[in-house]
Amino acid sequence: MRKYILLAILSLIIAAGGVYLYLSRPDIARLQENALEGREPKFTEPRKQIIPTVAIAKPVGWAKDAAPVPAKGLKVNRFFAGLDHPRNLLLLPNGDVLVAETNSPPRPKSSLTDIVMGWFMGQAGADTPSANRIALLRDSNGDGVADQHFVLLQGLNSPQGMALVGDTLYVANTDSLVAVPYKDGDTRITAKPRKIANLPASAPNYHWGRDLVANADGTKLYVAVGSNSNIAENGIESEDNRAAVLEIDLKKGEAIVYASGLRNPTALAWNPWNGDLWGVVNERDMLGSDLPPDYLTEIQFGAFYGWPWNYWGGYEDKRVEPGRPELREYTHRPDFGLGAHVAPVGLAFSNGAALGAPFDHGAYIGLHGSWNRKPLAGYKVVYVAFDGTGHPTGKPVDLLTGFLNGKDEAQGRPVDALVLKDGSLLISDDLGGIVWRVSNPAAPKPETPPAPAS
Repeated sequence: MRKYILLAILSLIIAAGGVYLYLSRPDIARLQENALEGREPKFTEPRKQIIPTVAIAKPVGWAKDAAPVPAKGLKVNRFFAGLDHPRNLLLLPNGDVLVAETNSPPRPKSSLTDIVMGWFMGQAGADTPSANRIALLRDSNGDGVADQHFVLLQGLNSPQGMALVGDTLYVANTDSLVAVPYKDGDTRITAKPRKIANLPASAPNYHWGRDLVANADGTKLYVAVGSNSNIAENGIESEDNRAAVLEIDLKKGEAIVYASGLRNPTALAWNPWNGDLWGVVNERDMLGSDLPPDYLTEIQFGAFYGWPWNYWGGYEDKRVEPGRPELREYTHRPDFGLGAHVAPVGLAFSNGAALGAPFDHGAYIGLHGSWNRKPLAGYKVVYVAFDGTGHPTGKPVDLLTGFLNGKDEAQGRPVDALVLKDGSLLISDDLGGIVWRVSNPAAPKPETPPAPAS
């Protein structure tokens, strides 16, 4: 009986939340999605909301032979299917591919907000328990399909970022950076992970994912840590070492804030043309469907990117109290807008790729897709061209679409991007449980790609 009473109460709460959402008059975008893209995105006046617009693409999954739609001249196939919420990817020296099977850690259910947000996550297909493991995929015959699947490492805590330095594999859990031994060809690691550093993860751990890259000589690791709130509404003290990229010196055992004011940096990568660290960042909510753009940017040492007090180099967010207008002149402007609420979560540069023009000198970015914009935005993989100086130019170009069907239902949601040794591109799809492979049959195979820059 108690169970049914609790279910009835929960139903009433959700129903009340639905009425509240209706009465709040969800904001409709007034600009086209591409107006918010590029080096000079357009800006509207902020339209403050008590709660964000909620527009969730119903998850339906892929039919048996269905697949995303590649750009003209490219083809796509299932590299491997049947994974549990696959997110980040890592290429090993022997060509094996690691996949983090992961999801959010358990969320608190102590308030109405917690319950309603849990319901929203369920509607988006993002409320399943985390598998907490790293899978290894192997294409043993080179036909573009992984024919071997192993559980390399398990018992982790919402792992996401991975980096291999020599014979050590580093994994970024939501609450810690850990290390395990690895040797070429391993398909199973049973050693207990060794903790290198704690990472911020205090409740509610609003942005839980932690991306990870190493510099070229393996002496330093860089960890992306998202904020614990939308605009520090839980107090700026709860944001210590968050909304930042942390630099961890492995020899000294020291960690510093490398760059700050980044609301939710979700993916990091080294720019192969100038050696700089770049990343993609998810911006704040509840300023309407047109604000502000998520972005791709160089992550400069010591730079402050504005969060929570301002966005895009100087637009003040007057909801944040107390205000800090004096910080505007010290705020670094992002390099390239990707659109509002598109949720970029994956980043890979094209060095070593063989997709051909116009996808041969730039970056591949997975746009996980909006849940708080009308109409929906993202839900695709885009390519951003870079110029001769190593900076983005033009507008994003669609590389892989079709994650939404004709009814605006989500068949999948793209996450990370990874260039393989044969020049093809892998894309993880956490909703579909699939790793897709994009290739160009007409393009010549690539030369050996350069080593990552530092």
